[in-house]
Amino acid sequence: MKRSIIYMSGFTLFVTALLAGEYRPQGLMCNLLAKPESTVINDSLPQFGWIYIADRDNDFQTAYQILVASSLDSLKTDRGHVWDSQKTTSSQSINIAYAGPPLHANTTYFWKVRTWNSTDVASDYSAPQRFRTGEFGNKPVTDRYPLITRRISAKRFVQKKSSGHYFIDFGKAAFGTVEIQLGQITKPTSFIVHLGEKVADSTTIDRKPGGTIRYRKIPVQTLPGTTFLVITIPPDERNTGARAIKMPPEIGEVMPFRYCEIENSPVQLDKNAVTQIAVTYPFDEHAAFFECSDPVLNDVWDLCKYSIKATSFCGIYVDGDRERIPYEADAYINQLGHYGVDREYSMARYSHEYLIHHATWPTEWILHSVFMAWADYLYTGDKRSIQRYYDDLKGKTLLGLAREDGLISTKTGLVSQEILDAIHLQDTLRDIVDWPPGSFMFGGIGERDNYHMGAINTVVNAFYYRALVLMRRIAAALEKEEDAIFFENRAAKVAAAINGKLFDARQGLYKDCEDSTHTSLHANMFPLAFDLVPPAKKADVIRFIKSRGMACSVYGAHYLLEALYNAGEDEYALDLMTARHDRSWPHMLYQVGSTITLEAWDIKYKKNLDWNHAWGAAPANIIPRHLIGVQPLEPGFSVMQIKPQIGHLTFARAKVPTIRGPVKVLVQQDRTSYKLEVAIPGNSIAHIYLPSLNATGKATIDGVEHTAEILDGYAVFRNIGSGKHSFVMRKISANFD
Repeated sequence: MKRSIIYMSGFTLFVTALLAGEYRPQGLMCNLLAKPESTVINDSLPQFGWIYIADRDNDFQTAYQILVASSLDSLKTDRGHVWDSQKTTSSQSINIAYAGPPLHANTTYFWKVRTWNSTDVASDYSAPQRFRTGEFGNKPVTDRYPLITRRISAKRFVQKKSSGHYFIDFGKAAFGTVEIQLGQITKPTSFIVHLGEKVADSTTIDRKPGGTIRYRKIPVQTLPGTTFLVITIPPDERNTGARAIKMPPEIGEVMPFRYCEIENSPVQLDKNAVTQIAVTYPFDEHAAFFECSDPVLNDVWDLCKYSIKATSFCGIYVDGDRERIPYEADAYINQLGHYGVDREYSMARYSHEYLIHHATWPTEWILHSVFMAWADYLYTGDKRSIQRYYDDLKGKTLLGLAREDGLISTKTGLVSQEILDAIHLQDTLRDIVDWPPGSFMFGGIGERDNYHMGAINTVVNAFYYRALVLMRRIAAALEKEEDAIFFENRAAKVAAAINGKLFDARQGLYKDCEDSTHTSLHANMFPLAFDLVPPAKKADVIRFIKSRGMACSVYGAHYLLEALYNAGEDEYALDLMTARHDRSWPHMLYQVGSTITLEAWDIKYKKNLDWNHAWGAAPANIIPRHLIGVQPLEPGFSVMQIKPQIGHLTFARAKVPTIRGPVKVLVQQDRTSYKLEVAIPGNSIAHIYLPSLNATGKATIDGVEHTAEILDGYAVFRNIGSGKHSFVMRKISANFD
């Protein structure tokens, strides 16, 4: 426990530093952007938000005052000559719409805010934030940042083989190019630059890496007087086609690479002469943190967190470098991962709204648009997107494909042009279940666990059910009561049909489709993930799921882990995330050697795989949402759940970003006790779940004994207020401290 005690001390100091800081609003956002000065705001009615900083535990905001001015000098005098909201009685600290005189286009403004606490004491004003308006068009546009570049120095530099031949390792793969400092070239010269993701040996880039693992040989010519050179990346025909996302002209073409070789260099080079120019969306490295007692899981977290950052190079979620095309399922996993590693919401919203009108062919992917819409609202508390695209989202539920019992199919002649138009699909709908099929593998059967692709598909209908559940919530949030009732009733009808017609009572399992008795991992993990499995049937379903191992793709792994954590199978879920076989994240790191998550577990499982797919980074969301257990229960994190499920770990600590501020969690456990420390941001409350180690439900909260509600094996303490709190539960109910 020595290491855990050290971490407890560090955590306490960390939290104390936050709570002892300035008691004025921090983390200002304009239209969900933490740095609006980096871009333009194209909304004539932007929304403002901040992190409420309390001066005591269990405090909350009771009022605010926003000032907007066209000059910083005016704002410094605490005057908002453009808009002064006056003292406004409200606990709202996010998504507050501008309500002053019309803003001018192409104009710079400044704003700041102060708040009042629960005893009606005013804070100091926040530091000012600058934003600049753009053109106000009739069509709403989601504001986002321009891409940024970072300069990465060599981690390892080797002169090898012959004079003028260098090998450089930048430590991690990134999308970008290289800059070479040449000194002073006195005559025309030529040399060769090799860039790649994979090595053949410790000082040689693999020239034939296989699949879509990237390698480029780039001849370079220089003229007299050249002092430095940024290598121009030749465009790839596949990922610069009509449907691909193009790189901005000011950035230029990029490729993913970790390694560089330079042959026949005209000058002597050193470690500082070659720099990786990495392109990403703006990313806050310090917004999220995770560490635990298992070093393998720490490495998996680092891999997945970095993957979210590195694959943001297009400013929109794409499927990897091979195509650079957004897909709904990829984007959803990317979205949740991005929420888990950064307090950033604009890229997810932009990607989701792009996909509304650029739908892709898989049936389940269309339904993912509803998933993305709900996640956007749940994490931001901002209704604008679901209001704007509500009718489109109704189309994305695929209601028109339903037969009389409520189940849907793409194979019964119901896919009409009207339906395709409603979902904005310029293609034909096809069920996918998982990807890839066997044809993409070297002698394999694919990632579908030998799934029978019948007309009434269990996986498709499980997704359909979940989309209906989420549409009911969206309709209710928008006060569309009739629609909410309709979606609720339809979801109940579909659930009954799935459990009545797609569940094989003899086997005690869900079958792949109506006209088959075959049972697969997928036919069972998706119903479990989406809360379709009745309590009496869960034990058999869970037992079967655990018998199948990781018989799914990196995409399917997200839902497998969700299903396991939802069912309380955190020990097995942890085993899967730290497994050392070839269908695991440690395999990507330790055996394959990638620093970004792969498109598939290994090239043997997808012969054209790339090494830069964010859909393979499920632990970036699973760790904060399930292992640490921080999830919003109400939109915008006004109410959250903190329910750690750490399996056999002896400790885990994390900083989880939310729109209201970071949530900090430290868990320690041994054979006799369970200790949880949390720091909850202002203007939020949390329901805290501890494993029920004793029959009485007794635990201490901040040193005082309390009795919890016992629910499904957890001791639940509801409505815990903001600030730092400590919970201790022991296996023996006596001698509480």
